[in-house]
Amino acid sequence: MNLSDNALVLFSGGQDSTVCLAWALQRFARVETVGFDYGQRHAVELTVRPRIRERLAQLSPQWRERLGDDHVVKIDALAAISDTALTREIAIGISASGLPTTFVPGRNLVFFAFAGAVAYRRGTRHLVAGMCETDCSGYPDCRDDTIKAMQLALSLGMDRRLVIHTPLMWIDKAATFALAQDIGGAPLVDVLLAETHTCYLGDREHRHDWGFGCGECPACRLRAEGFAKWKKAA
Repeated sequence: MNLSDNALVLFSGGQDSTVCLAWALQRFARVETVGFDYGQRHAVELTVRPRIRERLAQLSPQWRERLGDDHVVKIDALAAISDTALTREIAIGISASGLPTTFVPGRNLVFFAFAGAVAYRRGTRHLVAGMCETDCSGYPDCRDDTIKAMQLALSLGMDRRLVIHTPLMWIDKAATFALAQDIGGAPLVDVLLAETHTCYLGDREHRHDWGFGCGECPACRLRAEGFAKWKKAA
């Protein structure tokens, strides 16, 4: 990895992917982003993405120069074939399988397949994503083993070496806030709090000290707990 390389960031508009975008802007000569419209219940995350990109560009002339094109891929077939709390109006909880009802089977695998295709077309070999085993909510497609397997499959299937970077894989939400502070200081943390979206229910009406959200869903609770832990340690 060096400053002559390009990267493609899987960018949802959430806290984790925003920190990953800032992380990539520090390290790569050109950074593009890709988002996915898959019929998600919290589609408001697609609305906040352009604002976050612009806010990050304003934080640093170097980041503005390095930030490249944005790509949005529509894959609503994912919602059509899934029956989950992120794609249907059903309760958020634990399913009979033992996994959260917010788990969308195959979602990250599909994301990587499309991101790999975009990277191939753009001549990019680095993919950056915010998957994390520490705060993955039990999602098997966020595990390090899954990501390593996808990197191998993409490299073989594209006949081109692709590298997947997951800078948040082994840290919790508190450490993610700390990483944002290290990368971009208080201005980057402010972007996380004011612009990013994590709430599963798509709530942008209620503002808390940790950001927008319903405050009750698992994603909001995880973010709130991480923020409190980070502030206590700061």
